[in-house]
Amino acid sequence: MTREPPYLIGIAGPSGAGKSFLSEHLARELNNPAILPLDAYYPDLSHLSLDERNRLNFDDPALLDFPLLFSQVATLARGETVQQPLYDFAHHTRMSETRVVAPSEFVIVEGLFALYWPDLRTLLQTRVYVDMNDGDCLERRIARDVQQRGRTTESVTKQFRESVAPMADLYVRPTAQFADVKINGGGRIEREVASVLAHVRGQRVR
Repeated sequence: MTREPPYLIGIAGPSGAGKSFLSEHLARELNNPAILPLDAYYPDLSHLSLDERNRLNFDDPALLDFPLLFSQVATLARGETVQQPLYDFAHHTRMSETRVVAPSEFVIVEGLFALYWPDLRTLLQTRVYVDMNDGDCLERRIARDVQQRGRTTESVTKQFRESVAPMADLYVRPTAQFADVKINGGGRIEREVASVLAHVRGQRVR
């Protein structure tokens, strides 16, 4: 019997809106799908000084390695395994190790710009946009970056106000128009998961 290709779900939204949280809860309902985070596709910047790396705008989609991202999503869509890069956010460098991501019944592509590139959108069968106000996004961003990325509250706040929020308005929030499902990252997660699953079921019975 020929195995059906994976069903791809894209989850976009501003930093701190709850994309990863939604992905984790969806994974529990979808029998452990493969999850591909866009954050893994920043380029290696080891050729620059740490000060130069810190001055780069990581909230601009042009900084991501889109050719590699698109290639790996397309490979997963064909039912083939990829070697996903791993990224060190404390030093802004790509790690030498990779993570094996094997296709499963479902694949979740999650990140700021999951709905930004037209070529990537064409591979996604359910497109989700998670929204949240800037105040709550900043609180969540501080909690994550201080605990997981070795940042200070002051540096996170400064970056958020100077680039994260403006870039979200410029590049991320406009992609809500391409979403099949729009949810509030502050809503009940059970209800939000149900909304996504309802769309998935509707697409799969066609």
